[in-house]
Amino acid sequence: MKKIIALAMMLMVIFALAACSNTDDGKKRLDEYVSLWNKQDFDHMYSYLSTKSKKQISKKEFVDRYKRIYSGVDVKDLSVKVTSKKDVKEKDGELPLKVDVNMQTVAGKVSFSQNVNVTNEKQKDDENWYVNWSPSLIFPSLTKDDKVRVETLKAKRGDILDRDNRALATDGTATRIGIIPGKLGDQKEQTVAALSQQLGLSSEWINQQLSQKWAKEDSFVPLKTVPLDNQSLLNKVTKLQGVLTDQINARVYPCGEACSHIVGYTGSITADVLKEKEKDGYNAQSTIGRAGMEKAYEDKLRAVDGAFIYLQDARGNRKKEIARTEAKNGQNIKLTIDVDTQIAMYDQLKTETGVGVAVQPKTGEVIGLVSAPSFDSNDFALGISSNDYQALENDPKKPLINRITSKFSPGSTMKMVTSSLILDNQTIKPDEKLKIDGPWQKDESWGKFHVNRVGSMPEVDLRDALVTSDNIYFAETAVKLGLTKYEEGAKKFGFGESLPIEYPAFKKSQLSNSGSLGSEIDLANTAYGQAQVLVNPLHLAMMYTALVNDGNIIKPTLLADSKDSEVWKKQAMSSETASIIKQDLIQVVEAPNGTGHAAKLPNMTLAAKTGTAELKEEQGTRGKENGWFVAVNTDNPRLLVAMMVADVKKGGSHYVVPKVKSIFEQYFANNN
Repeated sequence: MKKIIALAMMLMVIFALAACSNTDDGKKRLDEYVSLWNKQDFDHMYSYLSTKSKKQISKKEFVDRYKRIYSGVDVKDLSVKVTSKKDVKEKDGELPLKVDVNMQTVAGKVSFSQNVNVTNEKQKDDENWYVNWSPSLIFPSLTKDDKVRVETLKAKRGDILDRDNRALATDGTATRIGIIPGKLGDQKEQTVAALSQQLGLSSEWINQQLSQKWAKEDSFVPLKTVPLDNQSLLNKVTKLQGVLTDQINARVYPCGEACSHIVGYTGSITADVLKEKEKDGYNAQSTIGRAGMEKAYEDKLRAVDGAFIYLQDARGNRKKEIARTEAKNGQNIKLTIDVDTQIAMYDQLKTETGVGVAVQPKTGEVIGLVSAPSFDSNDFALGISSNDYQALENDPKKPLINRITSKFSPGSTMKMVTSSLILDNQTIKPDEKLKIDGPWQKDESWGKFHVNRVGSMPEVDLRDALVTSDNIYFAETAVKLGLTKYEEGAKKFGFGESLPIEYPAFKKSQLSNSGSLGSEIDLANTAYGQAQVLVNPLHLAMMYTALVNDGNIIKPTLLADSKDSEVWKKQAMSSETASIIKQDLIQVVEAPNGTGHAAKLPNMTLAAKTGTAELKEEQGTRGKENGWFVAVNTDNPRLLVAMMVADVKKGGSHYVVPKVKSIFEQYFANNN
């Protein structure tokens, strides 16, 4: 009896061990399958399927379905794990196991658990465990006849608005010009040639588009997208045989050329930028800010499309939602720019090479920033042709250069800074007369170098010097002040510093290439805005705000939601000095012999300074001239304008004066 019991117990242990071994083998087999799953090795996964499963789906169908679905939902970071309990038992030749599936998709994270049975069977003389597969292992509730669908939830990029909420950049509509090949008839050659000329596209490129495999006789083959309002072009091309148009969603820039250098444009992401931005959710099809505020504020303006994944049954009904990520609209950016002033300044400069700045002198709000000549942001956002781009690049006036952020020789507009330094350091009293007789040099150590002037007054005080823009007065008093004090004083005006503004690309103003003045001759030339002194136009405008703010330079701002006005440079000059210089600069306009007298307006007092920066290699030669004019209204100051026209050839700064005057007239007519 004892032997029988012992034998029975031995058999039970053997069976238990065998069962345990079978269970472990089944789990191990599923682990192998899951390992292939994580690698998305669908070809080898199929070999692990049970005979029953293989009868339901062929290898090609299995592999294609996985690839199509995983590609369609953009599966990333796939992680599948076997999570069955240890005490799971075989039943009727099957082992009930379980997997946890996690993945990232275009619609966000997808996680689910799914039961998986493995069955012990023989396939081609190989007895092993095989997976009883069903479509629900791809996504829960998925059946053979269901489809996995992905829909994009479109997000809206933020608008760039002016101070009165008028759009400078917004999502809108554009017109796409294209050809339907079957409608060309015998006019193909003529139509292609005409479109090549009118659209700036090569005939070879147009023919390449028409020869694409997908382009059928009744296909619409798009060639170029243009703004809706380009009616003159649209009227011409639609008269050509086979040419049609349609409308598409697009980023549009209502302000056009007038605002392009400050607003910028969007475009397709480049490969280099994608490397940096891929971690932030950008892909090869992404649109991104490429220039201007569109680029500087990409993170705020950016629209992030949402998506949802769902199952669709054989009847086309939505069956079950798998995942969803809501669209995230971009934030609007409201600028301090006044589009009317912006356009008015551009109208004054569009045929020139120059730059214009308009600011609110009490608050620092930038009302206008113009670089001329310019380009149209719409052309870049809609896809500029290589011919049109080459034309811009080869234009001798360099319309692609952003002069707003550049720096230039300031000419006599620098005399305002020099005036403040000599007064605050008591180098000379404002009413003290300086005797001037012909060209001037400090002494014979200067060799052949002399400072010249245009005027001929034998005795000149500060007011006379500013009104007539006397170079010798400022050169002589600056040399008397000395190199060290001049350099220290210039720092109080922000020379060598970045402008504290929300747009990061402004170049720093400089006293010289090295940052310091090497000699008294350099100092003399710098005092009236020559030598190596270079000033950014916006910085120059901000320096002049000190005249109407008790000597304080106001911090510039481009964002309308910024805090109230802030001081950037406290007491760049004393309040008394600011008052004296302001009164003297009023006479630049009011006095009949003032260099800015042409800007005189009825019922408005302006303080202003002209400047002619002569760009030449050596003394005694003629160089190109940049004409400047800076003006601010002094009674309830509301507008300060700085404008420069390069290579004027039309009377130096006197050519610029009436242009600035017109800005004041238009601004106050619109803003009473």
